[in-house]
Amino acid sequence: MEQFTLPHTDITAPNVVLGLMRIAEKSDEEIRTLVRTARDAGIDFLDHADIYGGQKHRCEERFAEALALTPSERDQVTIQTKAGIVPEGPYFDYSYEHLVESVEGSLKALRTDRIDILLLHRPDALVEPEEVARAFDELHASGKVRHFGVSNHTPRQIELLQKHLDQPIVANQLQLSITHSTIVAQGVASNMQGSDQSIVRDGGGILDFCRLHDITIQAWSPFQAGFFDGVFLGHPEHAELNAVIDRLAAKYDVTPEGIATAWITRHPAQMQVVLGTTTPQRVADSAAGSDIPLTRAEWYELFRAAGWIVP
Repeated sequence: MEQFTLPHTDITAPNVVLGLMRIAEKSDEEIRTLVRTARDAGIDFLDHADIYGGQKHRCEERFAEALALTPSERDQVTIQTKAGIVPEGPYFDYSYEHLVESVEGSLKALRTDRIDILLLHRPDALVEPEEVARAFDELHASGKVRHFGVSNHTPRQIELLQKHLDQPIVANQLQLSITHSTIVAQGVASNMQGSDQSIVRDGGGILDFCRLHDITIQAWSPFQAGFFDGVFLGHPEHAELNAVIDRLAAKYDVTPEGIATAWITRHPAQMQVVLGTTTPQRVADSAAGSDIPLTRAEWYELFRAAGWIVP
């Protein structure tokens, strides 16, 4: 498992993360097996959110109930969670009161005294950056949150927040897979009139922005064909792509999940892949792609096979 020091932190992080949004109905033993498999593969970075599980903090609670981490075991893992979505609406709330209340709920549910990284889950159109800064200052000063980041944010949204924050934004969690890679593709097709691929949809190139500011991109839904369109692995609509994936999987002696992971981790932006599966074998298979040295030609072959234009 490839590891790196997460910029702006002292966290040694793997480039594959275990997402725990689907464990609410799993038994204690199933959750333990899932986390154990991830840990055996070198994944000690765990991703949560306050809304995961059908009711507030449910997946966080199930994790804590199943693992019952001792203080020394807690020190061995990085726990990240998110706040900002109100599912009853649904709507978004970055107010001081909501963020602090959400963190207090996560601390209680997770049975821990600290959250290593707190992400703002989705942009709040009514955000008041001063309110976010007030919450972050209090949570950081009290030791309840060590570091802060965002999810699904554009460059300008990050700059607006950062103007008021004393803490750096350390991560931006974005949907990214071989087939859902607009944030990569728009740069490749830059200035190609008539090509939808060249359209900048995020306010100025979020991939390059994050690289410029040492913000780690965390790729969620790494096997999804599009926005909740189902997986592309083995899907007949992506036959050309799967043929390339299968050939490379045989070459590197990994599964297709390993190649799909490797396509993301090969990028020099040093991204993290966030796995959402609850199948232990798929976690192990995906982790095996962490440090596969795809060549430049192989990376672009996968990119082209997914339908993206390489001029």
